[in-house]
Amino acid sequence: MYTKKIYFAGGSFHELQEVFSRVAGVVSCRAGYINSDVESPTYEAVLHGETTAAMGIEISFNPKKIDLSSLMDILFAVINPYSKDKQGECEGRMYRSGVYYDSAEDEPIIAYHMNFIQNRKKIPAASDSSLIVNDPNHEVAGIRQCHAEAMRIKNFYPAEELHQNFLRRFPLTKTFIDFKKLEELSIIK
Repeated sequence: MYTKKIYFAGGSFHELQEVFSRVAGVVSCRAGYINSDVESPTYEAVLHGETTAAMGIEISFNPKKIDLSSLMDILFAVINPYSKDKQGECEGRMYRSGVYYDSAEDEPIIAYHMNFIQNRKKIPAASDSSLIVNDPNHEVAGIRQCHAEAMRIKNFYPAEELHQNFLRRFPLTKTFIDFKKLEELSIIK
């Protein structure tokens, strides 16, 4: 089976892994460290800022069953690209949001999507039915400033085994993402 890879970051990699591992067309999903300046970083090193790595996920997907644009739609439905280095209670540079790719053919799709996110006008709170958090602190002339980065991946190091499929093993863990709503909307299974 032909698969492609994409890498996403935004808050807790535990939550992102749980979301994307439940999306139809995703073949596998691993938690890990993206674009580290240190070889084989550890969770503790990333958490304490000893590396430039972002906590994120590696997604292998079947492009015949789901496309990159749909995966990005899901990412930006569950994270807030207008929040700088913060998602839910996760705060710090290691929790920044981003899309990282290794295939030049993905670049136009990502650029198009990021341009849309960058130039999206603020939705009035009364009609805001999205899953992302409305953050008025990052608004300029009615347009929210996007803090999500989009760039080529330099490296990806899988996180330690303890962090793989964490929410499946510890389902009572408090989460920022509303998994019940995602199930009701048939975004995840």
